[in-house]
Amino acid sequence: MSAGNDWLGLEGARVLIAGAGGIGGACAAAFAEAGATVAVVDRDPGALNALDPAPAHRIVTDLTARGAGARAVDEAAEALGGLDVALHAVGVNDRRPVLDISEDDWERVIRVNLLSVFGFAQAAGRRMVAQGHGRVLALSSVSGLLAHHSHGPYAASKGGINQLLRVMAREWAPNGVTVNALAPGYIETALTSHHLDAGGHREELTRLVPAGRLGVPEEVASAAVFLASRQAAFITGQVHYIDGGRTLV
Repeated sequence: MSAGNDWLGLEGARVLIAGAGGIGGACAAAFAEAGATVAVVDRDPGALNALDPAPAHRIVTDLTARGAGARAVDEAAEALGGLDVALHAVGVNDRRPVLDISEDDWERVIRVNLLSVFGFAQAAGRRMVAQGHGRVLALSSVSGLLAHHSHGPYAASKGGINQLLRVMAREWAPNGVTVNALAPGYIETALTSHHLDAGGHREELTRLVPAGRLGVPEEVASAAVFLASRQAAFITGQVHYIDGGRTLV
């Protein structure tokens, strides 16, 4: 690791990331650059195999299955020799008005975006509370605060993540574990590309950002690495907006 990264204190840290695409993949690369040993879990083996650099350990599983989060955490901790950082970066959206969403549609988004966070973060928290240190992070969204049209289940899931992580932060702080949410605005990823490329949405959304552009995954990854570092030991229970000022307008 380069000397410039020493201040992070992540050399040799054991990191588990849920989600191999887009932001998750960028986070895996950023933690590896910071000197951490990284495991990644995703249901798509192709996404895992495409990661560069290759993670120290790959886990293929669907985190929406009952008990899958705990099993992934256990496997990663065994492979890495422990666990210091857990980051959840898995999510889906369904861009339709609330009146067009069925209960099955609602359940699918909530299971992927919120239920999987609970199982994954709970299992990581158990280990970290017992060992007296750790960092838990999960991707939220500006949609957890703003009332975007056609984002009903997505917005509800992200608002739920914010409050779930705040409660975890309150409960685990005495044991040296910090818990924070990363809330990006529109980021150029596979999850957003189809929507951004259709119907002038890219231009429309860019106009809403005071910075005058959309974000890239590496900008979210940089925030994740900082919040996992020793420099952020006194930051917990916060929702960190990475949005070029989107939530200001």
